[in-house]
Amino acid sequence: MKDLKLINLKSHDCHTLMQQLLPVAIRGVLPKEVRNTIIRLCYFFNSICSKIIDPSKLQQLQDEVVVTLCLLEKYFPPAFFDVMVHLTVHLPREIKFCGPVWLRWMYSMERYMKILKGYVRNWHRPEGCIIECYIAEEAVEFCSEYLANARTIGVPKGIGERIESRSGFKVIPTDYKTLCEAHYYVLQNTTVVDPYISKNEKWLQAEHKRSFSSWFKRKIETKLARPENTISQQIRWLAHEPKREVLSYSGYGIGGYYYNTSDHDSRSTTQNSGVMVEAKDKNPIYANMLYYGVIEDI
Repeated sequence: MKDLKLINLKSHDCHTLMQQLLPVAIRGVLPKEVRNTIIRLCYFFNSICSKIIDPSKLQQLQDEVVVTLCLLEKYFPPAFFDVMVHLTVHLPREIKFCGPVWLRWMYSMERYMKILKGYVRNWHRPEGCIIECYIAEEAVEFCSEYLANARTIGVPKGIGERIESRSGFKVIPTDYKTLCEAHYYVLQNTTVVDPYISKNEKWLQAEHKRSFSSWFKRKIETKLARPENTISQQIRWLAHEPKREVLSYSGYGIGGYYYNTSDHDSRSTTQNSGVMVEAKDKNPIYANMLYYGVIEDI
């Protein structure tokens, strides 16, 4: 860092820098148009590399990356563009045919190659060392299947097991206004509720926020009264108001990710309390902005 250079970075390191750190680093450095264009590109890669991808949003990602590349052509010289930059146009279409990116990328194989290199003890015979260590590990792994209460080698605990190992939870009372705001936020950000949200009428935002939860509950109760209703179990649960007693956790697993509170992370060597939210501020801006913070309570 003395020469303001980052060296010895692996491909995954560059991938993480582009997705998570670059949007923050360039906020106060580059002109607004250039900054927003680069942030759009970072947001695109962050979206397609997530573990959960909504297929209905792939066409929107396709349209956004086309516009982003056009903006790059406005602000960057022709030497910047090669076939690799052009290939980003085809990534959403590839996801439609082949599934999420993280199931097909090579980072896991690169990590495994490092494991195989660690097996080498005699650099004059690296293949033999790798074979011997691999067979020994496979033998131990095979034997562990027949031993009761034995942990397998190299396999971390699952999310469900880690949650059960936590020191329980606590019940905290919450005022009704906060519960209504939380319920409204969940309803507005759940895909299955979208058909019930008016897209054409221009409601006043305050009135919509105040009455939507109660209106949604009455709407679902009316539909449930009909014998031929097709309301899913998820919609039924969402229509009910939340309980007054809120369960507070120090750690929680959801969507394939595991999160801790900042108080819990202060006593741990690993940090899993950082979060990112995509939003727009009150002033009109050209691109979606990413905001970063830490989890104080779950």
